[in-house]
Formats: sequence, structure tokens, C-alpha cells
Amino acid sequence: MSQTRKLQSMGMNLLYAIIGAVMLLPIYYLLVTTFKTPAEATESPLGLPKSLSLGNYIEAFNAMNYPRAFMNNFLITGIAVVVLVLISSMAAYVIARSNKRIFKWMFAIFMVGLIIPFQIAIIPLYKIIAGLHLMNTLPGVILIDVFCINLPLSIFLFRGFINTVPIELEEAAGIDGYGTFRTFWSIIFPLLKPIVSTVAILDALAIWNDFLTPLLFLQDPNKAVLLQEVYKNVGPFSTDWTSFFPMLVLSTLPLVIFFLIMQKSIIDGVVAGAVKG
Repeated sequence: MSQTRKLQSMGMNLLYAIIGAVMLLPIYYLLVTTFKTPAEATESPLGLPKSLSLGNYIEAFNAMNYPRAFMNNFLITGIAVVVLVLISSMAAYVIARSNKRIFKWMFAIFMVGLIIPFQIAIIPLYKIIAGLHLMNTLPGVILIDVFCINLPLSIFLFRGFINTVPIELEEAAGIDGYGTFRTFWSIIFPLLKPIVSTVAILDALAIWNDFLTPLLFLQDPNKAVLLQEVYKNVGPFSTDWTSFFPMLVLSTLPLVIFFLIMQKSIIDGVVAGAVKG
């Protein structure tokens, strides 16, 4: 039996290694191509480059106007995440703690937003943003990212976590004369650090990688985000992959670094929020 188990374990490890290699192959192809010339990329797609040069990255950095595009991305993502955390945490607290039926209906309406994609409302959104004179502005994109795309999931996650917080803490605060607003910010919100980190990271990932909203609502080149700059390198008939891939790496690198630093908070927040809800 022990020999059979060893063979099974070796077989499973081999299977996992093969699956891992298959999953890492596209990443390997992406990275090695960024150091190749167009001729090398054509002759040997999976081969190593003859020499390591950062020339492709320097050209991509300049062609993308990287500092400007990065700042646009950073402003949209940072402001949207802060607004999402504040609004969704307060809304989730009221929904989780109130027994009134209207709040249960509100929560059900928010959950519909998880099912129905916002893309079906593009035309009405376009008219609303134009009517508010927010076309081609960063605040217009932020409003869409917050209220039309990411708010339902944020409320769902916050509500699940708030349900794990003992209500006795709020009852004790009420005895001390705390109102609802003061109770939330003084007692409840400091306890929400794990789920705040989780919501912030998930929303940052979604907003940073959002391509459709900036494409439709930002036509000014000076307000373009990183993915719009990457998209400019895609030609109608052909694409220079040795220029395209460095742009892609540069646009995703800040988010990868951010995710690697904060990934432990995602696990802690999701597990804590899934205990009860």
C-alpha cells in the first residue's frame, strides 16, 4: 500500500508540474519576447534572446508617455477605491444591522448588479455623463467605476464581514451615549481592517484593469490611461509584439507589485468574511 501511495503521489506531482508549466508558458513567452528584436521573435518565438537589452522597455516607456498615463491610472484607481470603501462600508453596515424591509430590498437590488453587466447600460450612461458635463474627465470615469461597476461586490463583502462583528459592542457604545454614526466610525470601522484591505485590493485590480470605460469616456490623449496607450500599438492589420509586450509589462507591473505586497490581506479578509453571512 505504501508503494502504491508513493506512485500515486509521484504521479500527482508530475501532473501538477505539467499543469504549472503549461500555465507559466504564456508568461515566459511574454517576458522573453520583450528582450528580442522583431527578427528574433519571428525566428524563435520560445527561444531565449541573444542579448539582454532594455531598449524595448525604454522605447515603450517613451511611446506610452508613461508618467502621465500612470498618474491618470493612479488618480482614477486611488480616488475610486477610497470612495468605494467609505460608501460601501456605511451602506453595508446599515443593511446588516437594520431589520427594516426596505434595506433588505435595497440589498437585493445591489445584488442584481452582480448579475447584470453594466455594459448593457452603456448608452444611458453615456447620455447621463454627457448631461452632467463629465465627458472626457477623470471624475466621470470615477463615478462609473464606483457606482456602476464595483459598488455591489464591495457592499456584499462588507456586509458578510460586518455580520461577524458582535452586536454587543454596539449595544455597549449605545449605553455610553454613542450615536449610529459615531458608533460606526469609532467601534465598527476599526474592526473592518481585513475586509477593507480585501475590498481595496479587489477594487484596485478591477479599476486599474478597466479598459472599456476609459476608452468610451476619455478621448483626450492627455487623459488616457495605461491600457489605452497599450491599445494604440495594436494595428489594424499587424502588431509589433516586441513593442506591444513591453508596454503590457509596464502597465501591469505596478499592480503586480501591489498585489504581491497585499495578498495576505485578501486571504485574511475573505476567510473572515465567509465565516458568517
